[in-house]
Amino acid sequence: MSDDKTLIPPSPAADDYVKQVTEAQPLPLLPEADPLELFETWLKAAHASEPNDGNAMALATVDEAGMPDVRMVLLKGVDADGFVFFTNLQSAKGRQLADHPSAALLFHWKSLRRQVRVRGAVAPVSPAEADAYFASRARHSQIGAWASDQSRPMGDRFALEKRVAEAGLRFGFGKVPRPPHWSGFRLTPSVMEFWRDRPFRLHERLVFEHQAEGWTTSRLYP
Repeated sequence: MSDDKTLIPPSPAADDYVKQVTEAQPLPLLPEADPLELFETWLKAAHASEPNDGNAMALATVDEAGMPDVRMVLLKGVDADGFVFFTNLQSAKGRQLADHPSAALLFHWKSLRRQVRVRGAVAPVSPAEADAYFASRARHSQIGAWASDQSRPMGDRFALEKRVAEAGLRFGFGKVPRPPHWSGFRLTPSVMEFWRDRPFRLHERLVFEHQAEGWTTSRLYP
């Protein structure tokens, strides 16, 4: 393992740090905000500032032994009902969510010096919603959904390429239907935490918790 100290950048000078953080966070983080509306505002800013995939998020689940698992996926929808993503239902995350239908999300936007953590219950989207999103995907991605046994052992790259070719021949130039093993999930948030970088690690953390009467807010020490 490398011991090259240049792999870890040095901390910025105090004046530079204050300047960088203050320029990134010019506005206060208000507890009166609706958390989903605030999230959409931050997501819009991320799409404008991140080099790519401003909608990328870490999805954390647990397996049958209670061991945590995490991977990056793409957010494909957000509204008052929650956060939507799609996957192969036979993948590791698909099986884990079927057995333990709750999860956590993390959005980290380095360019904005912000992150959002979300926790909540997970439920399948409707077949109509899954069909509509699948139909919007590029044809090669649709064929790939039929060809890949996601998360399961693969002999070599040729095995995947062969299955892609077979799926392509199967559907020809016709419409590619949604595979029965491919759909989506919606996470309904019960807790959302908004984090912003502030000078000298005195970061700002605002937590929203969903109660019967609506959202409550509290601040946390950094």
